[in-house]
Formats: sequence, structure tokens, C-alpha cells
Amino acid sequence: MDQVNDLPAKLSKPAKRAFAQAGYLKLEQFAGLTEAEVLALHGVGPTAIVLLRQALAEKGLAFRN
Repeated sequence: MDQVNDLPAKLSKPAKRAFAQAGYLKLEQFAGLTEAEVLALHGVGPTAIVLLRQALAEKGLAFRN
């Protein structure tokens, strides 16, 4: 994918496609979204949420409440 993409490498291909199609290529973009908004994307499941939550926490960020 794009070199500016800093999303977790272990995300499934459907989740990566869903994020790319929605324009989410940077981890920081997810801090402005709720978990429910991300789960609403076709191809995104609970495992993707866990991976994103962990990656956000490593950068001192979190999903919006």
C-alpha cells in the first residue's frame, strides 16, 4: 500500500481495503472516530479494532468516545 500508511501490519486485507477506500491511511485519523464508526466499515471486524486500539495506545492516542 501507500508508503505513508502507518496502520498495523497484521490487519486483514479486507480491513486494509476498507480503510484505504474510506481514506484512512494514517493511524492518527482513527483517534477522531469511535470504534462503532470503524466497525461500520464493510470488511472491518473486532480483530481490527483490537489491533488499532493497541497501535493507538502505543502512540498515546485512543478512539473517540
